[in-house]
Order: sequence, then structure tokens, then C-alpha cells
Amino acid sequence: MNTYEHSVSLDVSRCTGCTMCLKRCPTEAIRIHNGHAQIDPNRCIDCGVCIRHCPNNAKKATYSKLDTVMKYKWKIALPAPTLYGQFEELEDVDYVLQGLLDIGFDDVVEVAQAAELVSAYTRLYLKTEGITKPVISSACPVVLRLISLRYPMLREHIMQMLPPMEIAAKMARKKAKEEHPDLTDDDICVCFISPCPAKVSYVRNGFGDYRSEVNEVLSISDIYFNLLNVMRRGRVPVPFSRSGMIGIGWATSGGESSAIFNDKYLAADGIENVTRVLDQLENGNISSLEFVELNACPGGCVGGVMALENPFVAKARLQTLRRYLPVSQTVLTGAEREYIPESYFFENLPTYRPIQRLSENFGESLRMMSDIQKLRAELPGIDCGACGAPNCRAFAEDVVRGNADRNGCLVEKGRMMDQKSADGQGEKA
Repeated sequence: MNTYEHSVSLDVSRCTGCTMCLKRCPTEAIRIHNGHAQIDPNRCIDCGVCIRHCPNNAKKATYSKLDTVMKYKWKIALPAPTLYGQFEELEDVDYVLQGLLDIGFDDVVEVAQAAELVSAYTRLYLKTEGITKPVISSACPVVLRLISLRYPMLREHIMQMLPPMEIAAKMARKKAKEEHPDLTDDDICVCFISPCPAKVSYVRNGFGDYRSEVNEVLSISDIYFNLLNVMRRGRVPVPFSRSGMIGIGWATSGGESSAIFNDKYLAADGIENVTRVLDQLENGNISSLEFVELNACPGGCVGGVMALENPFVAKARLQTLRRYLPVSQTVLTGAEREYIPESYFFENLPTYRPIQRLSENFGESLRMMSDIQKLRAELPGIDCGACGAPNCRAFAEDVVRGNADRNGCLVEKGRMMDQKSADGQGEKA
């Protein structure tokens, strides 16, 4: 039984049964049945690709609303660095941070600041003896779930360090309790302002045994308009930003990698490229690397479907903004340079749950695989999607599993009808 709570959902009333999402889903989690799409929850990784490509807006991300957050006694905003790239001609991050306070938050802790801490400790982690290299970043939850479903051999490569969102959440809670001892955990709402739905799923489900310190996740596309209204008032902000070039650079692909000060890295973005890199890593076709940064969204987090601005425009704005910042405002001193605090790690990886396993019985799996290959050879091989599956191989698997009818191939059915018609005309002649 599936117990994973997803953040990508389908509005059946809007779905026309086109095959745009069917063709794009990286885990083949979508089928077209009864005139509309159906999402397999066991395969979905909440990457948001179907949201991005659906022409009818039938796919949507689920997340919290600002009204829900405002019911808490003490509300802390965790803005993702992507948020800064949404605003035109932004010269000072403090205008955004002040805007968050003006719309009702009681405090703000920058995820970019936490990202600089994670970068500093990643540099230390890569020097640790005995770790499996190349180390795969744990920052993108889509990549983590994809590995747990499809790439069991790569699990040991994952850096078991918490992402900046979680580090920022820990910092926020600690600060709130130190400054306001009367607050309880139930009084505090730590709210992440996110560019992607996968973060919502991460917060709701945790990762392995770890449970998120974040209470609610808001969408950047929602919060943008609230901020725009208060930022237009021209109020001079209080200067309390604690992030530099490194932290804000995490919003775009390559930002995390460049902060390790090591050229033996690979940074890839876009789910198709991510899958290609993971395939090559699993096959041992990429060598001499120490660090691998993978972002499921095109361009990095700026390409998330819950962001508002074009990712290329947002990236250019962030590059301009970074010019006026120090490299980092976070400096490790003394003992901080010697070891990584235990609070920065999660203990256990999720249990590997193969999405391609045909049966719990090995012999039965071999038989089913043979049947799939045989049926696949009989099909047209044009991967048209008319059967409701993304390709002929997936359709053959659906048939063998008992989830589809062998006569569902419309191309083959059409050819048979044409052949019967031709045979009939030949008999008349």
C-alpha cells in the first residue's frame, strides 16, 4: 500500500487525455485510461514535469496558503534563494526580507545563509577518509527519491548531509526559543518558501527516518504578489541579510558545486540530463569525479514549477545581484573547521523500493520479462502513446502485469482492419 503523500495532483475535470504528460514523465508514472491521465503514486517522484508541460493546467502542485501560516503564534519565513531572482531591478536582498516581515512573518532566516554553512561543511566532508566517491549531493529531493526507486547501487554515494532548508529550519527554531523562551513547538511555524513541489513532499514525508523541521511550505508564485504590494511602498529595510555570493548561487545549477572549490565535479540540471548522468554513474562510465550536483529542474531551482519568473531571466538577475555581495558571510572558526556537527546529518537512507520489479518471485519475474520482450517484438515499435502507455515496451509490461488489454494497440488494430479490407477487396476481384 502506498503511504507516500505526494504534492503533484491531477484535476480530472481539466484533463483531455492528451499525451503531453505521458511522454514527458521520467519514471513512466502516467497512463491514459478512460479519457484522462492517471498517476501511479508508487512511481511518481513529484518532479513537476507534468505540471510544466500540461497544456490544460490539469496537473497542479499542492502546498500551504499564507492564511494557514498566519494562524500560528510565531511565524518564521525561510526564503529560498530563488525568491530573490523573481524581482526586477532588485539591488538589495533586504528589501525582500523586510517585505516578508511586513506581510506578517515575525522573523526571517535565509536558506542562502544555511547553504553557505552546508557548502563549508561539504568541503570538509570531501576530505574525509573512507567516503564513497563521487559524492552525490542530497539537496534535490527529486534526485533522492529517484535514486531510492531506480538506482540502488548509487545509494552509498549520497552525501547524508541535510539540505540547506533543514539547516535553516533548525537555526530558526533555536533562535526563536532562545529569544522567546515562552514559545512552545506548537506555537512556532517554520515556513519554507519554495520553488518546487518536491520540497512539499519532503516536508510531509521526511526522508528515511528523518522528519522535517519545517511545518508549512508556501509557493514562490503565491508569495510574490504579497511581497510586491508591500515592497512598492518604498520602505527602507533593516539590513540583516547574512548571505553572500555562495549562498545565493545555490539557486542555479552549478552554484553548489562551485562552492566546494574543487574542479572535479559535475553539475547537471533537467530531469532528462539527471537520469542520463545517473545511468552513466551506475555503469561506471564517469570517472575522476569527487562531487556530483544534480537538479531535476531546468537551470536549477530557478526552474521550479512553483516559481514565477522565466528561469533564464531569474538566473541573470541573481548573477547581477551577486556582484555586489561578498563571497560568503559565513566563516567557520576554531573547532568548527575540524568536524561537522552531528545535527547536520540524517542517519538512514530510505529503503530501496524498485519500481521495475515484476514479481517478488525471481522465477516469475524471469517468465514475465520473457513475455514482455516477446510481446514488445510483436508491437509496431513507434511509441505513439495511443494505447495509453508512454511507449511500446511500457504497454507490453502493462499487458503482462494484467493492467492493459492486448487489443489496446490502436496502430496494430488499424493495420489488421486495413488487411481485412484489402483481403475482402481481393476476394471480390
